[in-house]
Amino acid sequence: MRNNVKQGGETVYYESYGCASNKFDLEVMLGKLLKSGYKFTRRVESADYILLNTCGVKTPTESRMLERIRVLSKYKKPMIIAGCLPRINLKPILKLAPKRTVMLDPHTANRILEAIDLLKRDDGVNLLFSDKPSLKISEPKVRLNPVIEVVQIAEGCLGSCTYCCVRFARGRLFSYPAKTIIERIKNAVSEGVKEVWLTSQDSGAYGLDSGTCLPELLNQICRIKGDFYVRVGMMNPRHVRKILRRLIESYRDDKIFKFIHIPVQSGDNQVLKRMNRQYTVEEFIEIVESFRDEIPMITVVTDVIVGFPSESEEAFFNTINVIKEVKPDFVNVSRFFPRPGTPAKNMKPIPYSELKARSKVMSEVSLAISLERNKEWVGWEGRILVDEKGKKNTWIGRNFAYKPIVIDGCENMLGKYVDVRIVEAHQTYLKAVRI
Repeated sequence: MRNNVKQGGETVYYESYGCASNKFDLEVMLGKLLKSGYKFTRRVESADYILLNTCGVKTPTESRMLERIRVLSKYKKPMIIAGCLPRINLKPILKLAPKRTVMLDPHTANRILEAIDLLKRDDGVNLLFSDKPSLKISEPKVRLNPVIEVVQIAEGCLGSCTYCCVRFARGRLFSYPAKTIIERIKNAVSEGVKEVWLTSQDSGAYGLDSGTCLPELLNQICRIKGDFYVRVGMMNPRHVRKILRRLIESYRDDKIFKFIHIPVQSGDNQVLKRMNRQYTVEEFIEIVESFRDEIPMITVVTDVIVGFPSESEEAFFNTINVIKEVKPDFVNVSRFFPRPGTPAKNMKPIPYSELKARSKVMSEVSLAISLERNKEWVGWEGRILVDEKGKKNTWIGRNFAYKPIVIDGCENMLGKYVDVRIVEAHQTYLKAVRI
């Protein structure tokens, strides 16, 4: 994501990458800047400061971030490097960053003004890190999409997956107070927001550190007056199975998108054990089947890591078979990459050629299933919320199951509800006509 606004005055050029939580952090940083009189520019050469909000979840992502630091450093502007990467792998950043640099981590995104103050009076490299989460949910925020309010409900997680480096950046679970979350959503809806994204490292763990739970939060959100939808972010099976019945009941409300993102990561229990995922394949399948029994048209998205160290050919095909059995609407397929500081970094990797071949097979199987699932929607008629501009003269909307649906239109349709009929199915989206 690159900025596209210029309003004059002392300016900031920004780029942002990564997950919805990173997008939330970006909106907080921009909100603090805007409130203090800073403006934004799309031209890096005319900026007074550069803000790069990084992601470091995978090795290729890290490489891309380091390349952006290298390129942006050529402009010789004071730079703020935020996001997860400074906490995940600081050393290569220090080699590339310009002399006037301040680094923030996810816990200190709300200290962006302090970072700029440091840049004004110090020519060195400074780190503004903290092990203690801040109450970012209460901070002013810029809404980059006027239709969508991104709401981080918690920072960190309770997991210790052997491959994950994000936990080094975002720490242990810290759930934001429900009252503060509700207040932010109420304000957003009153300002015209039609779609609320609830995000965290593991939404299913919400409240486990504070005596509440995700279903209770969802029930409170659904009582807010207004015409809006709620998208619940990724939930690990480990915690979902403990709140499954209550969660399904919460999902019955019309305000909740019938959409679940439940990562399986592997279809082999031995691999899951080495990943330290703390659930079984059977428990994952039970969760999906339970949701589908009660909400048949629910959209199911899952994640798979291909080529985890010591993944045998049998284990790989066990995962293929689970995907074929469950038939998720979409699978995020990732190759395993060793990340700094993780136990999996010291495990024996499988050969790269095998990793590449397995990734190709998994992607082909998954996309074929996605197309098969999407074909079931052809002929469906109903209301969609247009929440995104598409390519050329097209718009992208979402129906009750959060299916991406493309429609044609020259006029501005952002935030409008449109009645459509689905006429085409593709692997990653549906095409519709207005009715």
